[in-house]
Amino acid sequence: MESAQHHAGVTALGQHGKRSGDQPARIPVKIVPVANGDALPKPPWLHARPMMSETVANMAAILRGHRLHSVCEETMCPNIGECFAQRTATFMIMGGICTRYCAFCDIAHGRPEPLDGNEPQRFADAVTALGLRYVVVTSVDRDDLRDGGAAHFARCVTLMRERVPEIRVEILTPDFRGRVDWVLLALSAAWPDVLNHNIETVPALYRAAQAGVDYRGSLELLARVKRENGDVLTKSGLMVGLGESDEALFDTLRDLREHDVDIVTIGQ
Repeated sequence: MESAQHHAGVTALGQHGKRSGDQPARIPVKIVPVANGDALPKPPWLHARPMMSETVANMAAILRGHRLHSVCEETMCPNIGECFAQRTATFMIMGGICTRYCAFCDIAHGRPEPLDGNEPQRFADAVTALGLRYVVVTSVDRDDLRDGGAAHFARCVTLMRERVPEIRVEILTPDFRGRVDWVLLALSAAWPDVLNHNIETVPALYRAAQAGVDYRGSLELLARVKRENGDVLTKSGLMVGLGESDEALFDTLRDLREHDVDIVTIGQ
């Protein structure tokens, strides 16, 4: 598993992308050193256990064989062994290099490769090979594309459903930076079951956590998807612990409800 993850990172970083070691320094909340180095022990359930197994190895091999990326690998998620062992993965399309540089994210940033027109077919092949019935697919930000990659999402959804008609699909999208009209036009060809776009944090922390993203623009994207197709479940997510106040958090939750968001997840 470790070698597969290393291989994916080298493939991306060896071209145009890079990871910077200063991301933690740019997060709004700073780590306070513990006096005398006497830190409290973490509870057992908080430790990610390494889970190398045949299933994990097979998952990694299928991803590599179809030249696909997963968020699990690219963000160096500590829970990758547990999720892969349950044949669960969040796929990441449109390459492994992001055009944004958010403080909380470890995905490589830089100039992406041209869009791979064969990726949706490889993606559908991999989903079929893995025997999945529910798929989550996300992407890096692709500000270099006119529609931000919305048509590429739609093509992936279309081909998956051709191969596995009963499959349920959730797409976790970027904000598309004001291209909502293009996005709705592209997705109308293949609506997902769930459209997820993470608001991430409260408005006051946007500049520090994810510069270049517009809070109101993200709310507009979610609201317009719901107005365009009421059968699509809209979903968003928040990180807590970045320095937000309770009041600001509740205001953000109210904003999501007022923009007809059906599901909200909260994590750290």
